[in-house]
Formats: sequence, C-alpha cells, structure tokens
Amino acid sequence: MIRNELTALVAEAARKAQAEGGLPPVAIPDVPVEHPQNPDYGDYASTLPLKLARAARMSPMAIAEAVQDRLAPTAAVAGVTVAQPGFINFALDAGWLASQVDAIIAAGEAYGQVDLGRGARVQIEFVSANPTGPLHVGNGRWASLGSTLANVLRSAGYKVATEYYVNDTGNQIELFQRSLWARYQQALGRDVPFPEDGYGGAYLVELAQAIAAERGEGFLGEPQESLQRDLAQLGMARILAEIRADLEALGVSFDRWFSEGSLYQDGTYELVMDLLSSRGFVVDREGAKWFVSTMLGDDKDNVLVRASGAPTYFASDAAYHYDKLVRRGFQRAIDIWGADHQGHVSRVKAVVGALGVEQERLEIIIGQIVTLRRGAEIVRLSKRSGDIILLRDVIEEVGADACRYFFLSRSADSQMDFDLELATRQSRENPVYYVQYGHARVAGVLRLAQERGLNPLTGDVSLLTDDAELALIRKMLLLPEIVESVADSLEPQALPHYALDLATAFHNFYERCRIVSEDEDLSRARLKLVAATKVVLGRLLGLMGMSAPERM
Repeated sequence: MIRNELTALVAEAARKAQAEGGLPPVAIPDVPVEHPQNPDYGDYASTLPLKLARAARMSPMAIAEAVQDRLAPTAAVAGVTVAQPGFINFALDAGWLASQVDAIIAAGEAYGQVDLGRGARVQIEFVSANPTGPLHVGNGRWASLGSTLANVLRSAGYKVATEYYVNDTGNQIELFQRSLWARYQQALGRDVPFPEDGYGGAYLVELAQAIAAERGEGFLGEPQESLQRDLAQLGMARILAEIRADLEALGVSFDRWFSEGSLYQDGTYELVMDLLSSRGFVVDREGAKWFVSTMLGDDKDNVLVRASGAPTYFASDAAYHYDKLVRRGFQRAIDIWGADHQGHVSRVKAVVGALGVEQERLEIIIGQIVTLRRGAEIVRLSKRSGDIILLRDVIEEVGADACRYFFLSRSADSQMDFDLELATRQSRENPVYYVQYGHARVAGVLRLAQERGLNPLTGDVSLLTDDAELALIRKMLLLPEIVESVADSLEPQALPHYALDLATAFHNFYERCRIVSEDEDLSRARLKLVAATKVVLGRLLGLMGMSAPERM
C-alpha cells in the first residue's frame, strides 16, 4: 500500500535528520500521511512537522525541509514539495501509476487485502432479534452492517466468526407463549381474551391459524402448561425459520446461531454467578441479587436475579460474554445493538471487567432508527401495534442490493432516511444503479473486446497517460486504504461512498477515452485498465455483500 510506504519513508527521513543533526533527538510520533483536501497539492501529504514542532522547538517549515532533504528516492513519487504551515506533499509518478494496473490484475481477488489483524480471532454478534416476530427494517440495517464488517475484517487479516444470539428464554418468551396460546385457541373457535400486553401483530394470527390447521386441537390436552410450552417452541422455530429466510434474501448468513437457553443448560450461568459472587460483585438486596456495577464506574447497580428467582436478561448477557471472551477465547467481540439498548452498554462493559476481561476487548456499536420514505411521504411502522413494515417487504420492493447499499451509506449512530422511490430509480440519481451499471458497463466492454479478438491482458500500460485514465487508477489504489480504515474504525459507510467515487471515475474515463479504436495498442492498454477496474469494482461490491452484474 503506497500510503504505508510513504509513511515509512517520512519516518526514516526524520530519523536520518536526527542522526545528522538536522533535527533534535526527540521522540518521533506516529507519522500521519493523508490525502490533501486540495488535489493541486499532490496525492498525499504528511503533517509530521506540525506534530513534531513543539517537542523539537523548531518551526514546522524548518522540520519539513529537513525531512524533505533526506527522503529516499522512490519510483512511486514524481515530486515532493513543502507548503505552509508545514506540510510535506507527494505527487505520484504517472508511469508508476500506470504500472499499478498490472499489479491489480495480478492480485485479482486478493486485491485490497491487508494484514492489519494478523490472524486475531474476532466474533461479531448482530441482529439477534427476539424470535417472537418477523424482522423489521432496522434489523436489516444491522444485518447489512454486521455482515459487511465481517467481510472487511476478513480482508484485513482477522479470523472472523459471525453469530446470531437467539433470546429464547425470559419475559418476552413467556409473553409470546401467552399471546400464541390465545391466538391458537381463537383460531380453533374458542372465545378467549388476548393478553393486554401481548404481541398484537397480524403475523401471530396467521401463525396460530397455520398451526391450528396442521395440528388441530393437539395442543389443548393435558398437561396444559407443558403443551403451551411446546406450542411456543413450535411457534418460535417457525419464526426463526422465517428470520433465516429473510436474512438469506438479504445475503446474510451466520456461522452460528447461539441459544440463550444453552447458557442455563450447560452450567455457564451458574459458573458466572459463582465467579461474580466470589469476587465480591454480587449482593443480596430487597430479595434479589444485584451486580454492584458502581464498583466499576457504572452509575447504578443492576439486578441479576429477581426476587422471584428468575434471572434477568443482564444475567444472560454476563454469561454470554463470558462464554465468548473467556471460554471460546475470542480476542475481540463486537456487538451491534439497536438504539433502545444504549443504556445497557455501561453495565455490560462493567460485568465483563468484573469477570477479569479487559473491557477494550468488547466493542459495542449502537445504531439508530431507519425512516422509510416514498419520496416526501413517510412510511409508518410499529411492531407492537401490528402495523409493521417487514424487512422482506422492503427487499421485495427494492432488492437486496439496494437495501444493503442504503443501509450502509450512513454511519450507524446516525438516523437515516431510506427513500424507496430513489432505490428503484434506474438513473444516475440512484447510487446503487450507478455503481452496478459501472460494473455492467465494464463487463460489456470486455465482451466487445473478446468479440473483436482483443486480449486485454496483453496491453502495454505505459500507454496510459490521459488524465482520466490516471484519475481512475488513483481511485482504484484507494481500496486497500479503505479496507484498513473501515477495519480500524468499524465504520463501513466509507465503502458505498468510495464505490460511487470509483464508478464516477470509470464513467468519466469511458466518456472521455475511446476504449476500442483503430489503434490496437492503445485499445489493449485501455482494455487492461478496464479489466483492472472490473477487479476492483467486483471486490468492492463483494465487500458490501452486493452482486456485481454482468448486464443491466
């Protein structure tokens, strides 16, 4: 990656300046190398002189000149300049840029991979909606975010496991059981009341009717309590099957579906409770067992076991995070939660620390809501009232690719508007269409070359000198940087924005430069550039979990 090479060059030049007396012997900080906001200043710039000025007691400009004078020459750089107030600017060499087309084609599907993770084991848990109802639009946002982060982290050298945590115990499951039991009896013609706080969605009525049609009165016998549980288990299994199908339609799969109930069956819950008690973090108060979160900086203590003897969801969270960070030994765990879980972050971090795990190993991403629109009209949704906008309905209306692109286009902590009309528009205004059309256009050009007997892999890239050609290559070289940045920040919104920039650079090149012409040498060179573009666009779409169409 050229940015890393320039970082190493600047660091080495600074050390050489110190050895030769051009700079004082102070600690050299991490060397920043970024893209200037104004491309007229070059392709990259380092602000090391600004960071070093106070410690060195020198002006940033003097430091910049001292470093510039000692920079080792490299084929990638055509020129280095110093600019106020203390920037070191680098302009890439046009010939070197053109040569990177060959490097991209040689790398193929491995292009964009970096070794940031060095094999570290990471677990990402996301979606994890209760198996009490179908997925809604917000779930689709977390599914797109989590699966894309998994793709990027794998490309950044991590060993990644994805997981769906199935909340199949607790109060919500008991409420689901009572709700389904009432709907089931009603489906059989019985006049029974529905729980006031029950799950009121139409989906539950349909589920109960389907079970009644298949099983008849099979769940009305004795012992009634046991049969109610069996009915609830059957209902949850069917809802989970629908959840799996919806996620698969979005291009999302999981390495493991983890049952909350298993924590109580295999002894993990008891083990964690004993550990917390032995370390002095559990107290009895008001008939309940409390985790003394305040000992670890939280603003209040939290109930682990209610006075009734029933564990809270927090107790399950403690056992689950112990299982993945201690028992299974993941070096990092990333949880993606909805906005309604914001208040749980500090206590889960605290209990992880109480279990002897560095809190930094747990990273929690809190996402905000999705507002659906059709143009200016807001589409309302409400899970509890039954007026729910299902994820599957949105996928059917706009397609999985559009869902994923738009879900990824904003940072997770930002509320987002999803315009269904825009997502289906076949024009440049729709970024999904524009990006995928770029890939289809690339594929079409390569098919034309094949029909004319032109082999793009034989092209001489030294003939690529047009500004539009070089601008496209510059954009393609950013993929490894984007992968590294997203893996480090866990903010994948950079991917769709980069995809749009890359597609724009290709379309500009396509409009400006005639690719297949009477000049066969230039045609083959440009076809090689097109082949490299196909590699990068395909890789980028793959990271986002989107298809790379050959025709549109």
